[in-house]
Amino acid sequence: MSKVKENDTVKVHYTGKLTDGQVFDSSLQREPLEIKLGEGQLIPGFEKGLIDMAVNEKKTITIDKQDAYGEVNEALFQKISKTQLPEDLKPEVGMGLVGANAQGQEQQFRVAKVEEEDIIIDANHPLAGQDLVFDLEVVEIL
Repeated sequence: MSKVKENDTVKVHYTGKLTDGQVFDSSLQREPLEIKLGEGQLIPGFEKGLIDMAVNEKKTITIDKQDAYGEVNEALFQKISKTQLPEDLKPEVGMGLVGANAQGQEQQFRVAKVEEEDIIIDANHPLAGQDLVFDLEVVEIL
């Protein structure tokens, strides 16, 4: 029976959870994720968890934040004036915003704090600083 190895292309069903059990993503209600390992498209811990799994095998892995989205980077917090926001936007903590950098590339932010004249935005990945738990099932090795 073949097992997943580095650089394989695999189809996998997964459910991603926080350590408190809260589900943040799952493929169970859609097509399985098809991914070529070794191309950096997945967080490192997810790829490592698939290695040596057989088709139809299921397992649960816990990924340390270092092998997921890393620590929260304080340098990715920025204060901006509310005058830079659209007039009809009422910012709230947790709200997602999209902005563009100097090169015109879109970047996603989250409102971390709302002050009287300013807001603090956070450009960290929403799962930064979190250990993650994944239920994995290899559906196919291509």
